[in-house]
Amino acid sequence: MGSNIHPYSTQPDLVVLNNLFTDVKHDNRGNVGPAANKTPPEVIEKHADDLSIENDADEDSIARLKALNDPHNPAFQPTVFTTWDEDHIPEVVNKYLIRPYARVAMKVVRHPTDVVFLTHLLLYSTVNLGSAIYLFRHFNYFHGVAHAVYTLWCAGSFTLMLHNHIHNNGVLAKNWKWLDLALPYVLEPLMGHTWDSYYYHHVKHHHVEGNGPNDLSSTLRYQRDDLLNFLHYVGRFLLLVWLDLPLYFLRKNKPALAAKTFVSEMGSYAFLYLMWRWDAKAATFVFLIPFVQLRLGLMIGNWGQHALVDEIEPDSDFRSSITLVDVPSNRFCFNDGYHTAHHLNPLRHWRQQPVHFLQSKEAYRTGRALVFHNIDYLMMTVKLLQKDYMYLASCLVPMGEQIGMSQVEIAEMLRTKTRKFGEEEIRAKFK
Repeated sequence: MGSNIHPYSTQPDLVVLNNLFTDVKHDNRGNVGPAANKTPPEVIEKHADDLSIENDADEDSIARLKALNDPHNPAFQPTVFTTWDEDHIPEVVNKYLIRPYARVAMKVVRHPTDVVFLTHLLLYSTVNLGSAIYLFRHFNYFHGVAHAVYTLWCAGSFTLMLHNHIHNNGVLAKNWKWLDLALPYVLEPLMGHTWDSYYYHHVKHHHVEGNGPNDLSSTLRYQRDDLLNFLHYVGRFLLLVWLDLPLYFLRKNKPALAAKTFVSEMGSYAFLYLMWRWDAKAATFVFLIPFVQLRLGLMIGNWGQHALVDEIEPDSDFRSSITLVDVPSNRFCFNDGYHTAHHLNPLRHWRQQPVHFLQSKEAYRTGRALVFHNIDYLMMTVKLLQKDYMYLASCLVPMGEQIGMSQVEIAEMLRTKTRKFGEEEIRAKFK
């Protein structure tokens, strides 16, 4: 298990990883008493923000992270771009272009840290939308392929910006509420989303069920390192989610949500069909290819997020999801790697995730949570399907009782987390 830290990691991730590997170096396993005497991890996590920090290294790391998020602190840095940090940009450009833009943008976005959301909204509303319009007026295949590839590149960042939008009812300041409400309906089809479906599936369904047996995207009933099981999982979502989700809401006695879900999905399909009838070539590259790409990406990513499920406590957020401290998830996708933390509190602001993670480190140790670095969710899925547990073990950042385990021991431990759950076992575990 190497401690090599990717130099392109975000500043908060560098702080987090240095802190965790310092624990490994000094064999700091936290509270190592008998499990029966430990406070449940959910209780520790719930009160983590209010607890005093006894470890000097933890206190220093948390203070640094808080300073980056505090607009009144000299060390404060808003996120302006995903690709570059302030120290990547020449000072003259920062002084005369980036900082003046950030000062204006902070009045438009809801949180001073979130200048990047305005940056991306401007980018998608000009480059992506402009390219799409041009393709419908003057189509050529080279432009079509380039557009589809660029849309794929943008899909992760857009989806996780939308993820923040749907959890917090917008990302812009109140004065810009009209734009906050309108832009998703313009941009969602361009990025492969159907109107409002992500909100209904993710917020109203997935976070309610939490990868449990009633979750339509649950991984419990699958052997999670098997290709055929994975293809069944993806295929069912691609072909049947339009029907499965409304039926789920009907089973839960929520007919209004069922109707809204069905109408939004059918309305989106009708729009795609009309665009295809208008110009089949342009619609294929502007709408249909991004649609397929996005839905495949969502399910490949969700498999990676919830493939490693504890065989003893599969209903625990600490043991049914993972944390990734990596570049694609956290630099380009707004700290999506802190997935366990997100399930614990879906409303927590994305810039607060690294702070809260370190504040609740003891909860992660007690909960035997799994934390990885130098791997994203897509590669997590690939490596699981390859059954390359030694590679996955090399990416694990050990915490608590995991410190001191050999790479082989970790690999075997991870292998036990991918076993398919039987129906009788599910009934016993999820009461």
